[in-house]
Amino acid sequence: MTHSSDLTRLTAAETAARIASGEASAVEVAEAHLARIEAVDEKVHAFLHVDREGALARARTVDAKRSRGERLGPLAGVPLALKDIFTTEGVPTTVGSKILEGWIPPYDATLTKRLKAADVVILGKTNMDEFAMGSSTENSAYGPTGNPWDLTRIPGGSGGGSSAALASYQAPLAIGTDTGGSIRQPAAVTGTVGVKPTYGAVSRYGMVAFSSSLDQGGPCARTVLDAALLHEAIAGHDPLDSTSIDAPVPPVVEAARNGNVKGLRVGVVKEFAGEGYQAGVMQRFNESVELLRELGAEIVEISCPSFDKALAAYYLIAPSECSSNLARFDAMRYGLRVGDDGTRSAEEVTSLTREAGFGPEVKRRIMLGTYALSSGYYDAYYGSAQKVRTLIKRDFDAAFERVDVLVSPTTPTTAFPIGERADDPMAMYLADLCTIPSNLAGNAAMSLPCGLAPEDGLPVGLQIIAPAMADDRLYRVGAAVEAAYHARWGHPLLEEAPSL
Repeated sequence: MTHSSDLTRLTAAETAARIASGEASAVEVAEAHLARIEAVDEKVHAFLHVDREGALARARTVDAKRSRGERLGPLAGVPLALKDIFTTEGVPTTVGSKILEGWIPPYDATLTKRLKAADVVILGKTNMDEFAMGSSTENSAYGPTGNPWDLTRIPGGSGGGSSAALASYQAPLAIGTDTGGSIRQPAAVTGTVGVKPTYGAVSRYGMVAFSSSLDQGGPCARTVLDAALLHEAIAGHDPLDSTSIDAPVPPVVEAARNGNVKGLRVGVVKEFAGEGYQAGVMQRFNESVELLRELGAEIVEISCPSFDKALAAYYLIAPSECSSNLARFDAMRYGLRVGDDGTRSAEEVTSLTREAGFGPEVKRRIMLGTYALSSGYYDAYYGSAQKVRTLIKRDFDAAFERVDVLVSPTTPTTAFPIGERADDPMAMYLADLCTIPSNLAGNAAMSLPCGLAPEDGLPVGLQIIAPAMADDRLYRVGAAVEAAYHARWGHPLLEEAPSL
């Protein structure tokens, strides 16, 4: 019999293999992870809701299939932590906000349906910055999440709950969403793997909208192969999503199993370095570049001058779209309703509800977006930002004519202390400096661990960027780096992360 603590240390691929062979049951695996959540999540606060009964019911279904001799899928019975931005029928979806506290969706998001179809065991919903607006998971209406490497530090944002669940062994797989880096940035600071697929590759139907032209769901895991297996399970065309790409899913699992960069042209983005970048982060990044060179890749310096304007463009486009999307939270249709005592108008009830239900960061972005879209300012702000977006896409297009992938640090620094940037929005926004251009252009990007910063012993992330619909290149490069890193130095998360 496998000890329950051993079951929580397995990769998703290893877990699925044990369940398929009968060495462990899906129920045993689910119970081990539920016990781990019970033991450590009071400290970490990765989960907002644990669906114990639902998880065990799905695990029993997997065991019944195996006992009947049915062929199990590559992730059957594997536990997963789901970011609380995807609707789940019969299970609360709050988006980290008081305005949806207690809301029980009547339907599943397409991504949720695909997880269930793959027999993945959804453990529960993870904590996040309210409406995915933030870089630290400090903007959750339900309190911050801690980084398992150091509970006084942030686990990244907005999907800090998902990344913390992985790093604390509460789940081997997780789902995040990435609007400006909210999958990759948490992955970087927790020593895990996070992928932003090509925009439109994973359905957004049932994913609560923040910025519709930027939002993208994607896989989070502890290894590149696990991320690829999850990517394959959730990706693909969805007629319910008008922005969904009607094209085959790139061969991501094959690429993850056969990582080879010999002859690959790798571009180092010149603009992602210099002032504001932590010395230890740059040291580990430069080592990763040399590692790629040793593995047979050709290293090319690439300049993308418009990237310097990406942060400013993003913080006009994203708030503008947010101010439009969040207009639906009007106290009339669903969620919180305040002041409806029969004496107030609908407008007054809406105003009181939004005042009580939205947090400070959400209000800030709604006001910024409303201003940017207002008459007389639209062309000067939102229109100009969209022009910069075009320039950024052209920079990517030019770069990918010369190289196959681009690399950079994922974040300029390691995880910062909780509260350190809470009163300085601009310092907070800079955490997404390297990740935002890929969202503006819609291409694919990954973060994977590349060691620990020597000055603080905290994880550093390597970002890999590929052209749209060339997501398999991420996994090819990521698998090569991961294998070489393991062979040379061991895995920082699986071997060195502090126990809770």
